[in-house]
Amino acid sequence: MTFVVPRRNGTWELRESSATSAGPRSRTLATFRVLTPDVLGHARARAGHSFDETAVRHAARRVGAPIAPPVADAAAGDLLAELAAGRAPRSALRRLLQDALGAEGGEPTDTARAAGAWVSASSQQRGEALWDLLLLADHLPAPRTLGRDRPRFPRIRSEAA
Repeated sequence: MTFVVPRRNGTWELRESSATSAGPRSRTLATFRVLTPDVLGHARARAGHSFDETAVRHAARRVGAPIAPPVADAAAGDLLAELAAGRAPRSALRRLLQDALGAEGGEPTDTARAAGAWVSASSQQRGEALWDLLLLADHLPAPRTLGRDRPRFPRIRSEAA
């Protein structure tokens, strides 16, 4: 069985456990800061039992270990960030990209387009944006409370004509 363990110095260990006559034992297959394909390849080479990359990624995700995105996702995120900054590829490359990607799922929503600029943003950039939003929220006026501050309308009284 393969599992992921956090270390005190901010690294992670990919470990393999096995049953022996002296009881259960485990050994380190790889130490990492971010789980990358290279780390998985190194661990696979050292593994004594079957090695399931999907199970390892699931175990890393479960304990909160950082996992590198697939190369295609990272490249797409970088391209979306460039497009959001107003820097588009030349027209020949644009046509090749459109042809390669095809028209899947129809038109993206405005929300999806706005999120495209944040796909490749670093944790620091996202944190700074969150900080700015919290500062903005501090400057918004407090909502009126319902009840006493509620405007009162004059009573309508019916009288005989």
